[in-house]
Amino acid sequence: MNNLAETSMTAQSTAKRIDFNTPALKRKRKLRALKDRMARWYVTLGGLAVLAAITLIFFYLAWVVLPVFSGAELEAKKAQQPAWLNDAAAPLLLSLEEQNKVAMRLGSDGQVVFFNVKDGSERKRFQLALPEGVSIVSHAEDQPGSDRVVLGLSNGQALVFKHLYKVTYPNNVKTISAELAFPLGEAPITIDSQGRPLEHVAYSDKGDAKLLAASVGEELMLLSLVEEENFLTGETSVEEERISLPQIAAPIKSLFIDPRHMWLYVINGRATADVFDLRSNKLNGRYKLESDGNTEVTAATPLLGGISLLIGDNLGGISQWFMARDKDGVAGLKEIRSFQLGSSPVRQIVAEARRKGFVVMNDAGELGVFHSTAHRTLLTENVADAAAVFTLSPRANRVLVESDGQLKPFRLDNPHPEVSWSALWEEVWYESYDQPEYIWQSTAANNDFEPKMSLSPLTFGTLKAAFYAMLLAAPLAICAAIYTAYFMAPQMRGKVKPVIELMEALPTVILGFFAGLFLAPFVENHLPGIFSLLILMPLGMLLAAFVWSRMPESIRLRVPDGWEAAMLIPVVLLVGWFSIGMSGVMENAFFDGDMRLWLTNDMAITFDQRNALVVGLAMGFAVIPNIYSIAEDAIFSVPKSLSYGSLALGATPWQTLTRVVILTASPGIFSALMIGMGRAVGETMIVLMATGNTPIMEFNIFEGLRTLSANIAVEMPESEVGSTHYRVLFMAAMVLLMFTFAMNTLAELIRQRLRNKYASL
Repeated sequence: MNNLAETSMTAQSTAKRIDFNTPALKRKRKLRALKDRMARWYVTLGGLAVLAAITLIFFYLAWVVLPVFSGAELEAKKAQQPAWLNDAAAPLLLSLEEQNKVAMRLGSDGQVVFFNVKDGSERKRFQLALPEGVSIVSHAEDQPGSDRVVLGLSNGQALVFKHLYKVTYPNNVKTISAELAFPLGEAPITIDSQGRPLEHVAYSDKGDAKLLAASVGEELMLLSLVEEENFLTGETSVEEERISLPQIAAPIKSLFIDPRHMWLYVINGRATADVFDLRSNKLNGRYKLESDGNTEVTAATPLLGGISLLIGDNLGGISQWFMARDKDGVAGLKEIRSFQLGSSPVRQIVAEARRKGFVVMNDAGELGVFHSTAHRTLLTENVADAAAVFTLSPRANRVLVESDGQLKPFRLDNPHPEVSWSALWEEVWYESYDQPEYIWQSTAANNDFEPKMSLSPLTFGTLKAAFYAMLLAAPLAICAAIYTAYFMAPQMRGKVKPVIELMEALPTVILGFFAGLFLAPFVENHLPGIFSLLILMPLGMLLAAFVWSRMPESIRLRVPDGWEAAMLIPVVLLVGWFSIGMSGVMENAFFDGDMRLWLTNDMAITFDQRNALVVGLAMGFAVIPNIYSIAEDAIFSVPKSLSYGSLALGATPWQTLTRVVILTASPGIFSALMIGMGRAVGETMIVLMATGNTPIMEFNIFEGLRTLSANIAVEMPESEVGSTHYRVLFMAAMVLLMFTFAMNTLAELIRQRLRNKYASL
């Protein structure tokens, strides 16, 4: 007791001697408080900066994307009434050149007038060489953008001319010269030997082969012109052939020739189309262009490329038709989609020269701007008091209307008509396809191309790649994390965990390069071995564990607790060697020597060398370290008191793991899975180099895919800044960002719920 009293008195005297309010300690406490405040502000500002950066990225993407959903705008310019227009004949055709500087007007008297668009002043006038006493009865244009015109004359002849615009720079001043050219000569060509007026005409120029079609009443005539060059003399000769076709049973309204010279479309009757196969010169079929008996065709024209026909009717409807095969492989004319412009009859349809859009005018003077693929009505506006003649510039940014003796120019702003919700996410029936499909094909070699910008196959490919990667990575990473954190010896854990985490430092471009050049052909050549490896590896481990459990204790006790996993290394190597070594034997025994051909021919399963299986193996290897590291830390951080308490109450180690440890660590494990999923969704280089980049919607593990991120990486450097393609790629990036945000938000909600549920353990 005396010793305790002395010790207490000594401690009290020592405390009295220590002064905690010295200037040095005060400065130290102030400095520490300052550091704490600075660290707190630094972390707060850093977090807010990250949130601000993500928000700015989202708004920037939205700013780039939003213009694609805007409609068209039409701005009226000052109307013109040039003097030469007062005594001009009725207009048959108007046309604008690409620079919107010069326009062309074809009158019913055969006069071609070129004039300035800005003020309407006349530049040049041509009189077509029509025979004396002969008038123009009909006219038609070749494909949109070709500038070729055919005239049907009252004496059974046809005249073809082309309006040209040559740009020169004399004295560094841009000058546009307008000229006429005659592809078949200045003299008209006789179509009807009886000299009857050609009520309807059509012309198609395919280089060396040209077709002229005409009709008189219900009679149809077709003339083929083939140019042949003598390779010895270089002289060119033209071979004419008159093709006989079956007669039409109703008055003909218009004719159209497919630019590939495969089909001849004859619009006749109220709303009927007869389609002739020009390869056999036989009638393919007769098709109704109406759904009821009240519809009558009032206007028709081919869409850019000549594959589709645009049909306007007396009720203001416009429908798109083209040849497509049915389930039996028989080609037929099918209605693809329809549009509506008021309720007045449609009088003129003009197709764009570089896109799949078109402009329509009805009897009420309403002008409508549409796009076929996107199925969009971009603009409807009244531009005249009644039906008038109009034209659209090649760049689709000017409209010129002649009405009541005036020229009315309009500025058309329609930069992104190709995009709509249906074009991006729904099945679209594209030209030359037999049914609606999801397709991404943003570019092609010619202007007739129909852009296919469906994000559905890219999104599907992204989820498909992530699914197969997670299918491999999630079980391996979670099970490895559980074993490492709970069962493995500390010394062995200190070696295994850093090695697995070091895998994350491998550049994904190296993994993609390895997967594309080595793994893909290796998997193709050892398919039976790869699949047997996936089956035999877990069976081999279970068998090794069973054998080890039946070994005498004298042997089992020689291995320290937590080091048993090292015994599986030779098992893994042996099973791997056996599976790959037996691949050829199994292929010869069960698959006739080639499992790939067996899958393709016998099972009807498409096989691509760079496929989802290769992506799953390569990207799964890249995702494993992320999931493993976070899950292992979460499991290892579970308080040991919980484990010891469970064991003390009589639970086995496995029961303790499944009913205490994993439940407590479940928020961290779930976070690991979500982070791994996010990594797999956003991965670029591996899927870029190991998938074949085929944007298809097939869940087949042996077929390739294309992901959103890989598509952005491939096509962004080649896209024109500000173009529709450019903005749709930004939309793909926005879809990725929104998907990641939604997934992380959902993961956080689930993680918080798990934490609240198991916090009492």
